[in-house]
Amino acid sequence: MPGMINPAKKYRHIFIFPLLMALLMPSEASAQSSWTSNDNIAHNVVWEEQLYRDICFLSDSLCGGRATGSRGGNEAAFWLIRAFRGAKLMAFNGSYAKHVFAGHGLVGHNIVGMIPGSRKSPCSSYIIVGAHYDNIGILKGKMFPGADSNASGTVAMKTIAEMFAAMKLLGKVYRQNIIFVAFDAYRMNHAGSEAFWRMIENGSLTDPLTGEAVTPDKISLMVNIDQVGSSLSPLASGRKDYMIMLGNGSLDRQAQGLISMCNRFYGTDLELSHTYYGSEQFTEVFYTLSDQKVFIRNGIPSVLFTSGITMRTNNTTDTPESLDMAVLRKRIILIFHWLEKMM
Repeated sequence: MPGMINPAKKYRHIFIFPLLMALLMPSEASAQSSWTSNDNIAHNVVWEEQLYRDICFLSDSLCGGRATGSRGGNEAAFWLIRAFRGAKLMAFNGSYAKHVFAGHGLVGHNIVGMIPGSRKSPCSSYIIVGAHYDNIGILKGKMFPGADSNASGTVAMKTIAEMFAAMKLLGKVYRQNIIFVAFDAYRMNHAGSEAFWRMIENGSLTDPLTGEAVTPDKISLMVNIDQVGSSLSPLASGRKDYMIMLGNGSLDRQAQGLISMCNRFYGTDLELSHTYYGSEQFTEVFYTLSDQKVFIRNGIPSVLFTSGITMRTNNTTDTPESLDMAVLRKRIILIFHWLEKMM
């Protein structure tokens, strides 16, 4: 594993189941082709060293723990804007950054971009993929790097955006648009996701391709990625290559088995759980704890991907060295393929 990166350095970034596929996606005439496309293009975008470099940047002293309204938080926001621009995501109303008034005089920024399902035949349905990038910052002279919480989720979201961008370069067409959001102010009572929802409610989030408002009825799914880099809190089996997906039950019944199918078909072979360590009570709490909360409250099917809270969470020891890049890569690949099938 490479060491810490100089913050001043620039970061560069068939036997198929035809009957089952027909049941899962009856409206898609070419359902099988979505399972046999050239996946190497997308897979080549995500590699362990780059994931580590990206997480190192967000966890470095330059970003200073990424507190909302801080200089370090702004450094992280600028980095995300460069990444979105590099992946050629479309900006909303000419800007990726959207102000978040987080209270106590603090102003943060959500970073928002879109990959259209099709430019030739614009889609009117949207999937939102989000991850909060802010963290605690510096308290009593000590920096909280927030490598797992939530540089890992932020980098996963960014990488998935780059994977979709690569597929679009191949001419891939999807049935829905996908909006990527790096939320600020998670630590300020989810002010970032609340502000983003208000934009949707009041019609001020307009599609950069069509100019039409992205309204609540057009959102089919919200996906939140929060802490996906660690293997320190395994499931009961003790396997390190696991992932927790909460909210699977909010999906249409025919889509609820899709994550397991992708896990087998694409060889990620992660141990999956749809509960928070087998506890019904903790599952309910954690499902409504992060930035998907406002979407759940407003009746939007929502999913949370996580690798769970660890002893390093909200601690100064939450550093890149504590994360598992090989497993993070598998998680990103699985989420990407699952999203493709959901689209």
